[in-house]
Parts: sequence; C-alpha cells; structure tokens
Amino acid sequence: MDLLEYQAKELFREMGIPVLPSQRIDHPSDLKGLRIPYPIALKSQVRTGGRGKAGGVKFVATTIDAVAAAQTIFNLPIMGEYPQVLLAESKYNADREFYLAVVLDRNARRPVLLGSVEGGIEAEASFHRIQQVVVDRQFSPFYARRLAVKMGLQGALIQSVSAVVEKMYHLFVDKDLDLVEINPLGISASGEVMALDGKISANDEALGRHPEIATLARMIAKQVKHEDVPALPFNQNFVQLDGNVAIICNGAGLTMATLDLVCFAGGDPACFLNIWPTYCESNNCVIYSDSSPELLRENVEQSLELVGNDKKVKVILVNIIGSPIACEAAVTAVESYVKRREVSLRGKTPLHIVMRLIGAGDEDLKQRLATLKLHFLEDLEQATKKAVDLARL
Repeated sequence: MDLLEYQAKELFREMGIPVLPSQRIDHPSDLKGLRIPYPIALKSQVRTGGRGKAGGVKFVATTIDAVAAAQTIFNLPIMGEYPQVLLAESKYNADREFYLAVVLDRNARRPVLLGSVEGGIEAEASFHRIQQVVVDRQFSPFYARRLAVKMGLQGALIQSVSAVVEKMYHLFVDKDLDLVEINPLGISASGEVMALDGKISANDEALGRHPEIATLARMIAKQVKHEDVPALPFNQNFVQLDGNVAIICNGAGLTMATLDLVCFAGGDPACFLNIWPTYCESNNCVIYSDSSPELLRENVEQSLELVGNDKKVKVILVNIIGSPIACEAAVTAVESYVKRREVSLRGKTPLHIVMRLIGAGDEDLKQRLATLKLHFLEDLEQATKKAVDLARL
C-alpha cells in the first residue's frame, strides 16, 4: 500500500527528517483558515507520479487564487484517481534537488540505499546515474556516508545528506516498509536540506505489526475515488498528458526517445509509460524488478488496458526492444489484447495500435503480428510518423 504524501511526511516529521510547514486541505473553503503564510504549493494527494505535469501541483500567493486552484485540483483525475484531500505547503526555494531512497532488493534480500544529485522531475530520465549502497551487514552511519560520497557530495553536504539517509533507513526498518523515497530533497543556497516530496510503500504483510500504518492505509482505502482504470503493477512509470497518442516502452531511455520523436513528428502524446524501469550502477547493472517474460507479458497487457480505456487516446504506440523470449512475451500480450478488444467492441472502436519490435529474431513473431489489426513497423521514425498520422484521422 502506497501512503499519500502528507501521510509520508507525518512519518518523516516523527523521525526527524526535515519537512516544510504544511496543512491538510479537505475542502477549498479550508484555505480561508490557512495557518501557514503565502506563497504556498497546493498538491493533489494521489498515489501516482507525474502530478506536476498533469496539473496536480500549483503555486499560489493569495487566498482567492488558492481557493480557485484547489477547486481545479479536486476535480482533476490523475491516472484515474481523484484526490480527496490536498496538501498546502510552504514554498521552498531550492538551489539543487537530489533523489534519495531506501528500497528492498528482493533478489539480494537486502536493503539498498539509492541516491542521485539529479532529483525532481529529472530523476526518471537519469536512473542510470543513481548511486547505490547495499546494506549487507549491521547498519551503521558508514553506509549513509558512503552513499553521499558516491553521489559526489563534498563538505558539509556529506553530513547533512547522510543524516537524512540514516533516518530514512531507520524509518524503513522500524515500520517494515518496502520503500522510503524522497524526491526531491531540496538543497537551499545555504546548504539546508528539506524533503520536498516523499513516498512510502508499506508492506501489506506487516500491517498487523504496525497498527498506526494500518490506520493510514484504511484512510486511503475509504477516500480513494477511481475512474474505471486498472491499477499499475509496482514500479511502472506512468505520466499522463493531454494529447491522443499513448506511448508504451520498456526502458527509460527508450521511452524518452520515443516521446521526443512523437513530438518532433508533430504528434500530441496522451501519456507515456515505461514498463521496465531499472536501476544501474557503472558496469554492474542491478535490476530490482522481476525480469521474467511472464512479468513483461503481464505488464504489457495491463498497460494496454490502462491507456486503451482512456477515451482521448486514438493511437497506442508500443515500442519494445529485447531478447527473442522477451519479444515473444510482448507479442503474446499485444495479440491477446487486440483479439479481446475486437470481441468486446466488435471492431467499432477507432483505436489504432502501432507496434515497433526489435530483437524478435525470427519471422514467426512478425507473421503473428501481420495477422492482427495493427500496424507493425521496425523503423522507429516510421513507426512514430505512422502513429502521428493515424492520430490525425
């Protein structure tokens, strides 16, 4: 269960991690009794990323503007989820933004500390530069300082950032969590650190040992109001936009490159979804997600269902690069989705699918795609142009 940002920050505050003055907003009229000074940030409290790009975060300087912004955000679904509360938070002038996380590596069965000096909205595009430290023995502050040094920090920042990492680790262990993430950790011009956004994933199997976390989880279950959209599997990256071309890829770089090409071709992306995020360090690539073909097939199918249910999407562009086994799994998923959609909608839908596949290895997969009602192209530029042209029909 992913906690909301304001709940995560309550736990940060209890642990001594620096956070800004803030106030929960249940209704726009609550802003008339705001107890923190303007300017403030109003943030949608939903359990997904990409809030800023979707319009779920607004900065305001007066009560009138704040009430209007709150009314807009309360009525804005992000990935199918409407916020039931907002977070009003003091504005912070960050000179730099870092990324920090403590996550459980299920393959190594060890906690891992993650850090990067490229945080904020740029973090997803720079996963390959994230530094990591595996906690393979009894934890000590040495692990946190080692991460700070690997991030390239110097001087007083080593101590201030490692102190935050150390508190994140203790929170992670004390509450039996799956993930503690701060993105971004704001660094002021004077070197002050501040957790500007936070994410906590609770371990559902451990809720019985932590009634306070279970209470927070029940609050979310009661409050969340969804559109008819399936939930994303853990660790997929989804960003919702306003266009009509949905993009599904397996890799952060591939996703960004495809997004750029669609825009360069004059297209208007509706969303982009990376179904295969990884964390790597130098030459020792470590994949925290399950790399099985079964999971790839499941991720592709769920992603197609997600974006295919978005009424503004006219074209889905699927761009997959992988081994023959991975490509076979992706083709199986697309095949299943196309046939299921044809049956359920009896061919009346205007939705088009464009697929680009690299690494298939044999002609059998291409022949299977040729029998489906979709557009298969091996050249990426041709595929993006085709997707954009179809979206204009």
